[in-house]
Amino acid sequence: MEETIINGNNDLSTGDSGAEKRETPALEVINVAKSFGDTAVLKDICFTMKKGQTTSIIGSSGSGKTTLLRCINFLETPDRGVMKLNGETLIDISEMKQLTESEIRSRRLHFGMVFQQFNLFPQYTARENVMLAPLMEKDANRDEIGSNADRLLSLMGLREKKDLYPHELSGGQQQRVAIARALAMKPDILCFDEPTSALDPELTNEVLSVMRDLAREHMTMIIVTHQMDFARDVSDQVLFMDSGLILERGTPDQVFGDPKEERTKAFLGSISQK
Repeated sequence: MEETIINGNNDLSTGDSGAEKRETPALEVINVAKSFGDTAVLKDICFTMKKGQTTSIIGSSGSGKTTLLRCINFLETPDRGVMKLNGETLIDISEMKQLTESEIRSRRLHFGMVFQQFNLFPQYTARENVMLAPLMEKDANRDEIGSNADRLLSLMGLREKKDLYPHELSGGQQQRVAIARALAMKPDILCFDEPTSALDPELTNEVLSVMRDLAREHMTMIIVTHQMDFARDVSDQVLFMDSGLILERGTPDQVFGDPKEERTKAFLGSISQK
């Protein structure tokens, strides 16, 4: 790419090996639990990730992957747990009732979210969709926000599509607009929930190509995905979830190449046979 996609809180430098040993995690998820009625969907989930890393979350449908992502992004409220961002407590669920909606929203803005179904506003053009959330911020500068939207859409390969409405775009184009929209808020961490599940194979490759570019630029990302080859290719860390637990974690080589848990082996075996 001629220009970096990231223009916000993420530093593209990797630092030296000595500093890496003492590096503060970008995200710490500590004992996060969530139930719906009598069904425990997340059971004391704990994991950390470093700045600039890509963490992929894999597992069968119903294993808790999407619920975990939604709890991290404050779209669901966990029953208990703590999350820290860059070493500072972002949220302690035991104290969450004391927060106003405005305070919760300000903390949510540390995360960008890309959904399965794009969730674009149909009454707005691609450019307007990307500009909408930044324009709601205090002291918003429309000219700067518009310029950044043009830059992001150009980097998504959508320069000529910016004035089109969602119904005039293909599914892959709509998802790339959704990625640009998430990046426009300059998040610390970009979250993807099965971003290609609604796309056919050709359009899937369009979106995965953009995500690979983000990974190469060390955008900090959490990706819930069924695309095993993609997860193996771009991830620094892979979490395998089953029945609300992180059953296995490690590098892609460890999880895909030498899984320790029988359930992980069975899941990967079933995927490879499809």
